[in-house]
Amino acid sequence: MKNIILPNQYPYFFDTHVHTNKGSACAGNDPIETVKTYKRAGYSGVVITEHNWGGNTRINRRLYFKEWVKHFILSYQEAYSWGEKNNFVVLWGYEAGYSGTEFLIHGLKPDFLFEYPEIRNASIEEQYQIVHAAGGIVVHAHPFREAYYIPEIYLNPEYIDAVEWINGAHYNRISYNEFGHYIEKEMYNRKALAYAREHDFPMTAGSDTHSTNLRGVGMAFKNLPGAEGQFVKSLLSRQDYLLTDGFKWYDPFGKELYETEYE
Repeated sequence: MKNIILPNQYPYFFDTHVHTNKGSACAGNDPIETVKTYKRAGYSGVVITEHNWGGNTRINRRLYFKEWVKHFILSYQEAYSWGEKNNFVVLWGYEAGYSGTEFLIHGLKPDFLFEYPEIRNASIEEQYQIVHAAGGIVVHAHPFREAYYIPEIYLNPEYIDAVEWINGAHYNRISYNEFGHYIEKEMYNRKALAYAREHDFPMTAGSDTHSTNLRGVGMAFKNLPGAEGQFVKSLLSRQDYLLTDGFKWYDPFGKELYETEYE
């Protein structure tokens, strides 16, 4: 991918939804390869969001929970260590799975999982309460995606703080719906935008990448979100950032601004 030309006054470009093969069984590249690729492409940082025990995790679910967590956070730790040495911000999060319904957990440090082991068996409602108690937020990831591993679309606006509007995995691809007909995956993002607007939710943009084939998706900030809490504060304020699907730039409310350009 060519380097994206960032909007004036928004110099810090982040991908908020990134998987690696050390934590997610469906990913193809290791943490160091992944962050190096983002750095070369002009990004300022990423949020590592591996699939947890309810999703396609690479970590053996039979491990005792604390041992499982130690292995689960290794991808973040490796990427973070590289980032510290190379002026690249790596934030921690994860993707929580509930029978195909998935949520991005943002704003917390890895110690959260050690401090709140009850999250392992939490319901969607309990997850929301626990994450909030710890100072984090819950983002509904790709809420309208249709796929073989999603038996039904389940919306729960009372237990989320934001919506992933732009999911890069939904562009330039097609999928079958429940009737066996082809559908454009981009439609999932359009539905997510309408859903977020209906409930007045803040929105995120992330590639959902599982490889180093980047899509130019992300969020550009005026001020560097150098820590998990700073990212959340900026997101919830709906100020000082723009979003892109790799084709156009949008304001925090989804208003189209102009075409995305590349060097």
